[in-house]
Amino acid sequence: MDTLHFCIAILPVSVYLLLIGLINLSPRPFLTTGTRDLGALALAVSGFAITGPMELFLPESAASILHGWVWLPLLLLYVILVTLAVLLMRPRLIIYNVTADRLQPLLEQVVSELDAASRWAGNSVEMPNLGVQFAVESYAGMRNATLSSIGPDQDLDGWHRLRQRLQTQLATATRMPLNPRGFSFLFLAMMLAAGIVYSLLTDKQEIAQAVRQMLRM
Repeated sequence: MDTLHFCIAILPVSVYLLLIGLINLSPRPFLTTGTRDLGALALAVSGFAITGPMELFLPESAASILHGWVWLPLLLLYVILVTLAVLLMRPRLIIYNVTADRLQPLLEQVVSELDAASRWAGNSVEMPNLGVQFAVESYAGMRNATLSSIGPDQDLDGWHRLRQRLQTQLATATRMPLNPRGFSFLFLAMMLAAGIVYSLLTDKQEIAQAVRQMLRM
């Protein structure tokens, strides 16, 4: 892999790791949706998609006519595929910086407030009046938890209300100690960023030539 392709592939990953590191070092729980989480991951691997399958299947006949503009439909196709995956995925909530013992009482309170007829079965919850069924999956090592929907019949408005109420409860939760894994993400992000900067400064001519070749200039 040449310098240009290395920088394109690694830059989104380093930004993603930096954000994950900062989130994990936050003293407050951070709640996001499965769609946003998947979108962020798609952006993180976009560099590998560009330097991998996009360039591999680049139509040379179109590139000879459109030159650099040939990348536009390929990028749009990637966005469409990611959007389709987001639309097809089931509802899911991800909570960073929370342990199972801290999340459980908050979640029980939110569930009972939103639906008095809710029922617990182990780590699974059914909220019939809200049209929501989910399972709680906790990852102690990463100090993260996921609420994953169970079954195809899910009320999106119910999930929206659950997210809003849970976010309000998490905002008032006690501060969590710093997650040491956050420093690992930050260190890795800084190492990748340093590698990109070093490559850009030492291989300027090679990068300029690779850009012209990539854009068919």
